[in-house]
Amino acid sequence: MDPKGLSDMSKIVDTKFFRSQGYVVVPKIVSDRLIDPVCLGIEKFCGIKLDDPSTWSSIVAHKNELPELNGSGMVELYHHPSMWALRQIPEIYSVFADLWKQEALWVSIDRCNLNTPLGSKDDFGGFVHWDVDTSVEPLPFGLQGFVALTDCDIGGGGFHCVPGMPDRLGEWIKTQPYSRDPFRPDLSGLEVVEIPVRKGDLLVWNSLLPHGTAVNTSNQPRLVQYLSMAPAQEKNLVLKNKRVHAWRNRIAPEGDAFPGDPRGWEKQKGTTADLNPLGRKLLGLDSWQISNDESPPKINRVSQKSDSGVPGF
Repeated sequence: MDPKGLSDMSKIVDTKFFRSQGYVVVPKIVSDRLIDPVCLGIEKFCGIKLDDPSTWSSIVAHKNELPELNGSGMVELYHHPSMWALRQIPEIYSVFADLWKQEALWVSIDRCNLNTPLGSKDDFGGFVHWDVDTSVEPLPFGLQGFVALTDCDIGGGGFHCVPGMPDRLGEWIKTQPYSRDPFRPDLSGLEVVEIPVRKGDLLVWNSLLPHGTAVNTSNQPRLVQYLSMAPAQEKNLVLKNKRVHAWRNRIAPEGDAFPGDPRGWEKQKGTTADLNPLGRKLLGLDSWQISNDESPPKINRVSQKSDSGVPGF
């Protein structure tokens, strides 16, 4: 990709808003033609019909080591070919390349979220957290994101956050007790805002933004595919091989936040996704041709997700 092309997405990515608020919504970046197969894959994996509320209670919830994620609707599906199709969309790559200001990136191997309305599952009260350790100095920078697979309005169990927090986080920390939880903020005096999205939107946020999933008080399920990118670590051959092995054998990432599917459904019944030339680089299968004397930028550890700096590997 021509480095000059990295600025093309700045026409649709409001970087000024991103810097001030800590998140940005890129509207309708993915077509229904690519989204609908992801929804069908989730239906098959979960054994439900998204348009049939009577099936929603049959979704099997997997216990998560991060308590706030229990009941939030995490779907332990990672390698459906339709999900990989979204991961290698050039326009999505360009958004992350523009925000990182570099070309050599790896895509996250992450899952989906299916947050059904209250009453269709165990009570879920919503949560707000960080996926990075906010006690370290300097404060770590990273990007996280998702593609909206359905429309989600306020009250629909979608993404909520404390807008503008990354910009003032350092000063806010000085007002907090030493014993504060570096992964779960005390929300006293802070305003948590739900961010509505439309099907096909890409929402990207700064990892220092307190964020989470809200309670779904609507009558429709909320569905997203988590998707982010971070600087490639091509010299880390162990991590590179783990990523390729996970894709080829359809296995979940390692980490407390990823319990995986005990049925082994993907591994037994799935097929390994085809990758285009961009996808091969974003996985790590092909090199971005980083020279031997050039080190990729240092990546801050995403403590609660994986040891790669790329959420979900």
